[in-house]
Amino acid sequence: LKVPLQENSVYATLDRAFPGGLAPRMGTRILSGLASKCATDIAFRVLAWLKWNIYEINCYHFNAVIDACAKASSWIEALDLFSGMLQSEIECQTITYNSTIKACER
Repeated sequence: LKVPLQENSVYATLDRAFPGGLAPRMGTRILSGLASKCATDIAFRVLAWLKWNIYEINCYHFNAVIDACAKASSWIEALDLFSGMLQSEIECQTITYNSTIKACER
């Protein structure tokens, strides 16, 4: 039986684990790990936490969450995130487009 993870519990866990903040590369590693587990909902919460706690979210963070969406066949979420990335004027890479297309194929 899976119990849905509450948004606040994800934030509280990250706050306890990283009280001084988190290096951007570590954020990417966490998001990539969640992508490999198809944990889209948690990946979105971690991305939101990163936005709240560090100064700059980059394309690598977005790419990892879009990849999680692709692996979970969550094409609507992938397109929403891609759109948000464009609106935030974060530069897209080839992998960004490929992951977004892959999400839409499933």
